[in-house]
Amino acid sequence: MTARLHVDLDALVANIAQVRATVSPAELMLVVKDDAYGHGLEPVVQTAAAAGVSWFGAFDVRTGCAVRDAVGDDARIFAWIAASRDDLEAAVAGRIDLGIGDADLLEELAEAARDAGAPVRVHLKIDTGLHRNGVRPEQWPAFVSRAAILEADGVIEVAGVWSHIAEASDSEDDDARAVYEWALDQATAAGLRPAMRHLAASAASFARPEFRYDMVRVGAFCYGIRSAGGPSADHLGLRPIGRLDADVVEVGGEYVRIGLGALEGLPSSLQRRATVGTPAGSRALVAIGGTESLVAVWPDAVVGDVVTVYGPGVSGERTATDLAEIIGTIGEEIALRVSPLVERRYTRR
Repeated sequence: MTARLHVDLDALVANIAQVRATVSPAELMLVVKDDAYGHGLEPVVQTAAAAGVSWFGAFDVRTGCAVRDAVGDDARIFAWIAASRDDLEAAVAGRIDLGIGDADLLEELAEAARDAGAPVRVHLKIDTGLHRNGVRPEQWPAFVSRAAILEADGVIEVAGVWSHIAEASDSEDDDARAVYEWALDQATAAGLRPAMRHLAASAASFARPEFRYDMVRVGAFCYGIRSAGGPSADHLGLRPIGRLDADVVEVGGEYVRIGLGALEGLPSSLQRRATVGTPAGSRALVAIGGTESLVAVWPDAVVGDVVTVYGPGVSGERTATDLAEIIGTIGEEIALRVSPLVERRYTRR
């Protein structure tokens, strides 16, 4: 394969510093789901831990355990999907904080904790309108009351109350925050004193200070991936950490062929709509095949020339979000499409 994803770990550290400065005094939880947004889990979490990050958002328990293996015992790791009893037992054994948004799952987790003889930290999730596996408001008072009983019994520790928001409009997010504030009041009335309240992800953590609470869960911005339709990375003070390159493998009359196609991560819908960076400047991405693609030729093109699909380069290349906006999606989707078979190369000064 003649493509590779360059990952700038210095840019990651700089982005983390910018995010922390922006959201302070709220704590940063670095979200590392989907192999750290396709950049490689182990190098990312080890670099972040060395830079002072102590909270990691892992999405699922399997990823949470991989983070624990990579960074050791001191990190706090939050996972919000547990699909089986095995997951619950692994979370207890790995000292993973679990996001719980279902009454039956809370009981199953309590049983796993009793069997293990070890309490588990939980973050209770209220559904604020996005309908992502949270407890409905009408069921919330009973849910937090039951959690308080389990905490008093020493089975769980309620470490947090959390939720997702849509980040679709300020008014919708304000409505969601009102539900969240009500849920916090109900948790307090039930006798709970969660140390970590967290609601915001990347965009809201920057744009809406009132949404930061004790912690923010930031993924995309730490990787320098701006929100579609939002401010530029430069405006946010962030740098994309990934650059996707591919080598020219054949030079023809009107086109060059590069060793990267749809199977490695290029959405076929970008053909004839996007440009890529070449030694002679931007050129049209003409066709996308399974493993190879065609780019409009430039003078003196030769086999071995490097084409930058996205990320910082000599020709002002597009970002992952620039490409995403062409086809009506988000930058994370472009980053996550890069095949794990594409080599990751890490740089750190």
